[in-house]
Amino acid sequence: MDNPFWQKKPLHAMSHEEWESLCDGCGKCCLHKLEDEDSGDVYYTTVACQLLDIPSCQCKDYDNRKKKVPGCIKLTVDDIAHFHWLPETCAYRLLAEGQSLPDWHPLISGCQSSVHKAGLSVKDYAHPEQDIPESEWEDYIIPVEQL
Repeated sequence: MDNPFWQKKPLHAMSHEEWESLCDGCGKCCLHKLEDEDSGDVYYTTVACQLLDIPSCQCKDYDNRKKKVPGCIKLTVDDIAHFHWLPETCAYRLLAEGQSLPDWHPLISGCQSSVHKAGLSVKDYAHPEQDIPESEWEDYIIPVEQL
């Protein structure tokens, strides 16, 4: 049996479709993050982007997200050196660091909802940003072990 594309190709050689299929649909990258200005440490909050449909962990307008949310970060192969801010479970980060995809990843399991079944998506704890004033986001920081 032939190895799957993510085991054969480096990230920079993947097609657009292959790149997009690496997303496990956890929604963690759509959580607002706070950066410590002194240390550069990044802290995730449970506050979700206005475009995140929390129950499905999918963007409500993926194709237009950069227009609607100018601060939205589009992951590209050019950013691989900066993937350290992504959760440790993120396929982009894992592959960039030479690691394997976990068993619950949809490309391995064959099931789009496996990330939810594994309890690794934000659907059970994220809050819509419309409900939380930005001045309070610090109160919603997630402990690293919860990511």
